[in-house]
Amino acid sequence: MRIMGLDYGSKTVGVAISDELLITAQPVETIVRDRSNKLRKTYQRLEELISEYEVEKIIVGKPLNMNGTEGEMVSLATSFAEELSRRTGLSVEMLDERLTTSEADRILKETGVAISGRKEHIDKMAAAIILQTYLDMNKVNK
Repeated sequence: MRIMGLDYGSKTVGVAISDELLITAQPVETIVRDRSNKLRKTYQRLEELISEYEVEKIIVGKPLNMNGTEGEMVSLATSFAEELSRRTGLSVEMLDERLTTSEADRILKETGVAISGRKEHIDKMAAAIILQTYLDMNKVNK
């Protein structure tokens, strides 16, 4: 069994996949789209990755405001997650993702990735942080 983690953004979706033992999350790719409301190819690519990695569950980051309130992006991410669940038949859960992008940027900086190269990696790294948070939370609950 593997779990997929997603960082949903207005023009990108970062993708991460767990190992089979559900211990670690690895960044996989960032899916880029031309316009925020054009998701057909994004869903298609996610379905390909779900099949390739034999994913059984999906975790989507819930982009709450820093004070914990829900803004427009939460609504968009929730709609995305619901449609993804409908299309794939998989369980899709939302997880608070506050500060994951800044954490991803910090990790990339510490590992020596140049500023110009961070944009390419930041969304998939944020997805890995979201997924790793989920995996760690569920280790404690077992």
